Amino acid sequence: MDETLAAAADHLAAGDTAALAGLKFSKGHGTGNDFVLIADPNGTLSLSPEHVAALCDRHRGIGGDGLIRAVPSRLLPEGQELLAAHPDAEWFMDYRNGDGSLSEMCGNGVRVFVHFLIAEGLVDLPAGESLVIGTRGGAKTIVRTAAGYAVDMGPWEFIFPGEATARAMDSLVSAEGLEVARPALSVSMGNPHTVVALAETAELEATQLFTAPRVDPTPPHGTNVEFVVPSEPLVHDGTGTITMRVHERGVGETQSCGTGACAAAVAIRHWAGQGAPDAWNVHVPGGVVGVKFFLGPEGHEHVELSGPAVIVASGTLS
Repeated sequence: MDETLAAAADHLAAGDTAALAGLKFSKGHGTGNDFVLIADPNGTLSLSPEHVAALCDRHRGIGGDGLIRAVPSRLLPEGQELLAAHPDAEWFMDYRNGDGSLSEMCGNGVRVFVHFLIAEGLVDLPAGESLVIGTRGGAKTIVRTAAGYAVDMGPWEFIFPGEATARAMDSLVSAEGLEVARPALSVSMGNPHTVVALAETAELEATQLFTAPRVDPTPPHGTNVEFVVPSEPLVHDGTGTITMRVHERGVGETQSCGTGACAAAVAIRHWAGQGAPDAWNVHVPGGVVGVKFFLGPEGHEHVELSGPAVIVASGTLS
């Protein structure tokens, strides 16, 4: 950490950006899911929830759906634990929601995080090569592609497996703009999601996501909620296509959600039944991401998320 950043770390007291004067940052996004990014190679910067919320404030701060701190895994307790099984996970993605709360990880954020590491000269990752990083949702392997990054998001699982298997639904979701509660399926991608299928685009557009949808029962750690419309036809040339909007815990509606796109593909594929494809295009307000299913090394089905990552600005807080 340079002297300017060290000085900022020593004076974090108030919940506004003035207390962070001198802090170096970048701003990036993945299909519109945007983040404040900070490099902390010595692990000495302690950001309070209030400071994270101030930095992510779209009117008085930099603005973002969340904040990502790049810190060596060895300097965090959860990173040290992860290194025991994944010694090559040198860098840890310390991710916070826009309200300052901790989160397990973020699929779009993983791509932007790796792009940030490259831009800062902290890693070297030529196209076609892979990198392992640490997150609170476990180690993630990322491959740099010609069009962006592809992330092995690891295995998926149903949060309520008994209900999902027996009834293909496990909860009811209510939201402003929908006349009645809708059946839903809850999926863990290392963080929790609840997926609702809608019949047509008009329903999706009418759904109001200014306030959090109501989920009954709610998963133990809260949930992100995805509203999804399958395309007609659902499958074209072996690839399924869906359109999605999402309300994220601690953030609100976002332009994209990587883990949410994976969870949405899991749910729609489950509902589609035998013969559903392993490759999906997921349209979100901020663009399109790709989702693929494949058998992982331990025998569990994994999900790959692919898409672009962009750094739009870098600077120093005044």
